[in-house]
Amino acid sequence: MSHYEKSILLGQVLSNECPSRQILEHLTTKWSVLVLRCLSEGIHRFSELKQRIEGISEKMLAQTLKLLEKDGFLIRTVYPVVPPKVEYQLTILGAQAAEKLTGLIGWIERNLPEILENKKTTDKD
Repeated sequence: MSHYEKSILLGQVLSNECPSRQILEHLTTKWSVLVLRCLSEGIHRFSELKQRIEGISEKMLAQTLKLLEKDGFLIRTVYPVVPPKVEYQLTILGAQAAEKLTGLIGWIERNLPEILENKKTTDKD
């Protein structure tokens, strides 16, 4: 595929060749959504995120933070102190993504009774 053909696919999430699919996958994992949700409230240290997000392992939190940093959604700041101090905060892109995902979380929470009722009804079949 030529450079021109690839550039046409940018922003075409339904295309198998579009890199936006990878970003969509990174942003919409359960752990990424929850990390972004927490960081939308402000700067947090690793231990604070681990404490706030029930059920996440240290390994999964570290992987998620690294992935979100690589994609440009958060900034990791290391302070030269003993013991080491590391803080995480959202970039502008991260804050924009968190805003959208927080809207989705709110929608889920508002509609949870109906969703659970539908689930209960379809589980009987």
